[in-house]
Amino acid sequence: MNRHSTALLSLSVLAAALAACGGPATPAEPVPAPTAVAAIDTPPPQYPLELACAGIGGQTVLGVEVGIEGTPTAITLVRGSGNEQLDQLAHDAVQGWKFRPATRAGEPVAQAIQVPVSFTPPPVRPDSCFALDAGRAPAD
Repeated sequence: MNRHSTALLSLSVLAAALAACGGPATPAEPVPAPTAVAAIDTPPPQYPLELACAGIGGQTVLGVEVGIEGTPTAITLVRGSGNEQLDQLAHDAVQGWKFRPATRAGEPVAQAIQVPVSFTPPPVRPDSCFALDAGRAPAD
């Protein structure tokens, strides 16, 4: 057999193998691109006036598992603010948040995210702080 005959034989074998696969393939439906979790309703946590007036603030970082329904299914403390009350308020607020779940191939899937929750004292003390101070003044 010469080179030309060998090449033709190889092409014939390849064509036969492809024909055995059922002929031309029909194009597959396009798979939707994956999406990440998106926040929908994330009201801020309560920030106690006493702590804000005292200049106590910080940032709590929570690990949140967002389930297929778009609600938190697990929340863990990743980094505390330095104040347990603020950390608990952040946890309580995030527990009620609503998200659009992540998707893979068009189907919702659970996804873990990290959520920072900040408590920033006002730069100028509001008048309500002075009223609070007056209510706490020790009796003479």
